[in-house]
Amino acid sequence: MPDGADAFSERFMADNLPLSSDFARGDEAKWLALAEKALEGVPLSKLTTKTEHGVPVKPLYRAPDWAPDASGMPGMAPFIRGGRAVNDAYLPWDIRQIVSHPDPAIAGDQVMEALEGGVSSIELRVDAAGEHGVVARSSVDIERVLKGMKLDLAALALEATGASATQGVELAALLAAAVGRQSTAAQVAFNVDPIGALARTGALPGSTDEEMAQAASFARDVAGEFPKATALRADSRPVHEAGGTEVQELAYLVASGAEYLRALMTAGLTADQACSAILFTVSMGADFQVEMSKLRAARRMWGRVADAFGAKGAAAGMQLQAVTSRRMLTRRDPWVNILRNTAACFAAGVGGADIVTVRAFTDAIGLPGKLARRLARNTQVIAQEESSLGKVVDAPGGAWAMEKLGDDLTVAAWALFQQVEREGGLAKALETGGFQTGVAEARGARIKAAAKRKELVTGVTDFPLLQEEVPSIEVVNLPAIVRRAAEASGRAPAARSWFSLKGAAQDRATLADLSRTSDDGGAEAEPLWPIRLAEPFERLRDLADQRTAAGRAPKIFLAALGPMAEHTARLQYATNFFAAGGIGAVPSVGDATWHEKTIGSSGCSLACICGSDKRYATDAVEAAKALKRAGVARLYLAGKPGELEAALREAGVDEFIHVGVDVLASLELAHAELGLGS
Repeated sequence: MPDGADAFSERFMADNLPLSSDFARGDEAKWLALAEKALEGVPLSKLTTKTEHGVPVKPLYRAPDWAPDASGMPGMAPFIRGGRAVNDAYLPWDIRQIVSHPDPAIAGDQVMEALEGGVSSIELRVDAAGEHGVVARSSVDIERVLKGMKLDLAALALEATGASATQGVELAALLAAAVGRQSTAAQVAFNVDPIGALARTGALPGSTDEEMAQAASFARDVAGEFPKATALRADSRPVHEAGGTEVQELAYLVASGAEYLRALMTAGLTADQACSAILFTVSMGADFQVEMSKLRAARRMWGRVADAFGAKGAAAGMQLQAVTSRRMLTRRDPWVNILRNTAACFAAGVGGADIVTVRAFTDAIGLPGKLARRLARNTQVIAQEESSLGKVVDAPGGAWAMEKLGDDLTVAAWALFQQVEREGGLAKALETGGFQTGVAEARGARIKAAAKRKELVTGVTDFPLLQEEVPSIEVVNLPAIVRRAAEASGRAPAARSWFSLKGAAQDRATLADLSRTSDDGGAEAEPLWPIRLAEPFERLRDLADQRTAAGRAPKIFLAALGPMAEHTARLQYATNFFAAGGIGAVPSVGDATWHEKTIGSSGCSLACICGSDKRYATDAVEAAKALKRAGVARLYLAGKPGELEAALREAGVDEFIHVGVDVLASLELAHAELGLGS
């Protein structure tokens, strides 16, 4: 740090932080010496990790790592530090809750429950088929959902999903018809997103040019009726949920926003008006350092784009919604999801998101029950009211680690964004498949890392709980709900303009009446299918549970060698290793003779030897021979074999399990040996 900075820091501490002045100043050389000593000869560079995209994350950042630039002040251009100069004392960010129950009446009850429980806005998921959201096929259905909701006090956001993913403008027409005279005061996010629909589904009813033009004309025309609304959504969640990296998310997000800016300005909006019409949405994972830096990078990148298009006012600041990641959630031991959601919520709140949505911790299982819905909103309420996360504007501002990582993410993502622009924009990049190729590579690497437990999923791949308590979810009679839904009435709009669509909706036209059917002229692309990292392991657990339910629980004999101090670590490792595939452990402590005598009564055809390296050198070969004589079909040894590998394999060891092996592949082989199917 420069001498001047040192002098200022010392003076500041003495004047403003008298208690801090009693502590010795940090010394980087001393820290480096202590770190090197602790590493015992391992290079210090080993402490530097990398993000999913390969951006380095150092263990220590100092002033020289980041030179303060023109980041501005909170609430001021270029809005890198957020769009607010001062946080609202009572609502630092908008608490938004998802409502997706297929029955419109029950969905309406859940809307009121959420508002009474402390949320400030609602995200209404609509799916005409009811598999992923509310079965809302007419304005009457929307009215049922909105019963009692005052849109001048609480905002409503639409999300077209499932079978309705490509019907964003049509759903907007149904909502407009349902809102009626409330429109001028209504706080609405219509969230029309044809690019996102193409990425998610792989198809649009019309060409991308046609869909973009319709979305832009809708945004222009709806602005007069809904002055407090945002019309379009730039949403990077398709990339995140498909396994993409944080850099790919950022490039997609900004490229999507740039596409919409071009379309909106072509439709006649000014740069400021066009920026104001877009809501940006990102996924938030549990790595809060990376996630907070990601938000910072997103605002920095968008500031450049908005400036290039000529936006100069407050509208150029990114209106940013953060939604906790679904990719990280698990169906097994879902209680751990509460912790994941909390970490993601922390990152979103402290990182300066304007709107935060926390998914239900049972999202991977099914429709959330009352407890899951309450926890989803209370996570934010507690963060605001008890943890006071919103009392400081831009809390990470000036933190060298956050600023430097944010800058590095910006550089990497900007390069990818420019590549997308050279290809003709995001829509074209999706149609040609170039962008999906990069995401597929990232997804493959991520799945491989999860299979090897380099990317841990606590409760599933690490520390699995075989006797878990499953939380309750909502059970619905979907066929009955769908049967009650309105069918096409024949009141088709006279044209595809916004006013024609809204007029038909007011005349009780249904979603089917308003929508176009896909034809050969529609856009096509390889869809970005969502993943969950826990899924491959959860499938193994399901197969194991089926066997357990039939009274034949899969299990493995753990042959512990030596005293407890020698075998405990690897015994626990092996227990967790096989539990990830639903295989329970039957531990046994003794010598080779003892294990040969006792394994027969255990009913196990699989066995794993557990002990120290020193013990292996003297006892492992004999133990392996004894277990094979006893009829073990597949024999494992916990740890790396080293020079003993040849002798151990000759004695009957089939596989060595240790850090770095493909855990999923090993468990699949174990399942095959047990006859658990695939």
